[in-house]
Amino acid sequence: MPSERRVRIGELARRTGTTPELLRAWEQRYGLFEPIRTAAGYRLYSASDEQRVRAMRSRLAEGLSAAQAARAVRDGRPPADALLRLEEAFARFDATAAEDLLDQLLTARPAESVVLDVVLPVLRAVGDRPDPGDREIASEHFASNLISGRLRSLARGWDLGAGPRALLACPSGERHDLGLIAFGLALREHGWRITLLGHDTPTSTIERTAGTLAPRAVVLSAVVPERFADPGLARLGLGRLLAIGGAGARPEEAGAIGALLLEGDPFSAAAQVAAVAAA
Repeated sequence: MPSERRVRIGELARRTGTTPELLRAWEQRYGLFEPIRTAAGYRLYSASDEQRVRAMRSRLAEGLSAAQAARAVRDGRPPADALLRLEEAFARFDATAAEDLLDQLLTARPAESVVLDVVLPVLRAVGDRPDPGDREIASEHFASNLISGRLRSLARGWDLGAGPRALLACPSGERHDLGLIAFGLALREHGWRITLLGHDTPTSTIERTAGTLAPRAVVLSAVVPERFADPGLARLGLGRLLAIGGAGARPEEAGAIGALLLEGDPFSAAAQVAAVAAA
């Protein structure tokens, strides 16, 4: 049989309406392609690579971020009924069904994909109900606690190893640490050791712990901007990287305490911290 005809990156860009620079970024950042190389070092791309570019553009047109789109193309979207079944299990307060479904998803798919494509969308759906009553509020707490426990089970041993250490905490008054746990799992994939103090941690406690552990980075998360208002938080950045993330993290809060502003999903934020710390 004749060998498959492959094309160089310029031709692939022309065929797909992109640019060589964009294709290189998708390859290097997200592993979207695995081209072969000629003896002269040129990359050659296949017809399946072209299909992936077109699928990537389609996912971006749907409103996904580049990282989310690449994951969808590489791994395939989770079945739509998986999200619905998980949401329904939370609405019924059915812990067994929810945990079984999460286990099935985590067995079949990378944890990153499950967190970004299933867990976070379901939590948003549960939490964004208009005019929630007591039952809806209870359902949100139930879902958050169950998922938090499941993610914490994945975090066992995340403080072991020889990599740089990150100290994670939610400032005083902040009760939502689910995103921070997901961030810690993502940062561990970059070789970091993780120490999690969790929700509602006083500044003095974070500072003392940082003095004891000497972490490379302190990362704070909050959904309310006022949680970052304590000027004492700026001391956490002395001699180390200080970063803030979560829905409450904005440029003004980051600027006030000299922190790096983390943007995007927890896995994108982890890559940002790893890159800045390595620079």
